[in-house]
Amino acid sequence: MSTIEKNMSLTGDVPKNINALQKIGTAFGMLGLFIIVLAGFNVSMPHKEVWLTIALTALGGGIVLFAHGSYKNKLAGIKNDGVWFKSISSRGYLAWIAGIALTGFYIVLYFFAELLGLGIDGAANTGVIALFDPLSRVLSGNAASQWFVYGTLYTVAILAFGVKFIRKYKGNRYEQLRTLSVMFFQTAFAFIIPELMARLNSDDFSLPYNDLKNMWPLNYYAFDQWRIDQFINAETIGLVFLLFGILSIFVVSPILTYKYGKRWYCSWVCGCGGLAETAGDSFRQLSDKSMSAWKIERWVVHSVLVFSVVTTTAVIATYLGYDATKYWLTKDVFLIGVAVFLGVLFAVIWYFKKEELAKDARYGAIGYLVIILGLIATHYFSGNELFLFEAGKLRSFYGFLIGSVFSGVIGTGFYPIFGSRVWCRMGCPMAAILGMQQRLFSKFRITTNGGQCISCGNCSTYCEMGIDVRAYAQKGENIVRSSCVGCGVCSAVCPRGVLKLENASMNGRIDSNQILLGNDVDLMDLVNKK
Repeated sequence: MSTIEKNMSLTGDVPKNINALQKIGTAFGMLGLFIIVLAGFNVSMPHKEVWLTIALTALGGGIVLFAHGSYKNKLAGIKNDGVWFKSISSRGYLAWIAGIALTGFYIVLYFFAELLGLGIDGAANTGVIALFDPLSRVLSGNAASQWFVYGTLYTVAILAFGVKFIRKYKGNRYEQLRTLSVMFFQTAFAFIIPELMARLNSDDFSLPYNDLKNMWPLNYYAFDQWRIDQFINAETIGLVFLLFGILSIFVVSPILTYKYGKRWYCSWVCGCGGLAETAGDSFRQLSDKSMSAWKIERWVVHSVLVFSVVTTTAVIATYLGYDATKYWLTKDVFLIGVAVFLGVLFAVIWYFKKEELAKDARYGAIGYLVIILGLIATHYFSGNELFLFEAGKLRSFYGFLIGSVFSGVIGTGFYPIFGSRVWCRMGCPMAAILGMQQRLFSKFRITTNGGQCISCGNCSTYCEMGIDVRAYAQKGENIVRSSCVGCGVCSAVCPRGVLKLENASMNGRIDSNQILLGNDVDLMDLVNKK
């Protein structure tokens, strides 16, 4: 007797029981987590290096085994896999449990590290942090800190879930390459290299911790006085790091964004994006695609960028002097330079790209510029050296609100509730800068073939940045959005090949809007120009 299929849903089958390999993977993962929890309760663990190896291997290996069990028998191509039927991926009770647990961990990590066993005032580490001491001593020669624990778990998550992502998107070369890229940059540049650099330190030489890919304003402390002092004290190599950081902001980043869009960083290099793309892949469909969310997103993320610019300007101004005979970069020169740079940048955008700015974007740009220049002007009119605010408190407030609460606690802890890119959409100042460059000057865009779109909605559903991709595809309109990180998943899940990521010039392209409007378009003229 044949089985009757009762499920008529187009969104996927109701999930079946997990297979044997998935069960083994789950058991391994729970074992690794159990060892770390035991360490948190200060259970005596002799030979911590052995227990740490078992814990990390079990955690990572469990995820990889589970992924292999999930995708080994599936053909290439992206399946919905019943994401809206699973509690963990549809804001069910498991999602809330995971969200609360992750949020709680981040709160303890950021604000109550002593509960994890961090040694205070030179005391030895205990608990979870002591469990990671052996690995920290191998890499840097120092005892572990809460940030080393965080970095280790962060890297293991990206590596293990990266393997899962590659297994899921088998057959899609672009998805596999960019996943390998974020795995490499996180492991090498964000974790191993900075730790090994600490081994070069001695009594008369100190090399600052430096993640070369983490640039301002995402790295909000990049130009704090203590940071600049570290670079100067490290002499030649420190000055090279400092110069590279500055060039990254004003030269490297704009050039790469012009050629490839913000995806070169947000989807191929950034650690925040790397975690969102790998560990957060199961939650990408939860991003809010409503118009109200988009409006809120634009104002919030650009407000954070303005906050970052004001804070950095205020902090730098505090350690600059007035004596032009001693230093060429005085406080006055710096403040006037910032004002002139922002003014010229605004004028260039307004002159060449005004028509591409919506009305609220124009008002916002003017308002933000007036705020920044007004705060700078207060230095001269009021004699206040810190722009109406005490720079130290302003910097601390930014670090607490944006650097800790927003990017860490909310940005990552709320993956199972708000989706994997809530920080990138709403709070990342780096995403705001790259987004403006992409929207106004970049060659990158996602081209569409509206004639083949069947309105299945896969592209919009799986856009982690909350873009209603289907609305563009139905009209055959190219997608040029500042928020798009170029992950390419919309193209990967399209069953008709409607979407294509491109970097080529717009010259000579057919204007799809003209065709849709029924206007006369000389196609052969365009062909002959190529």
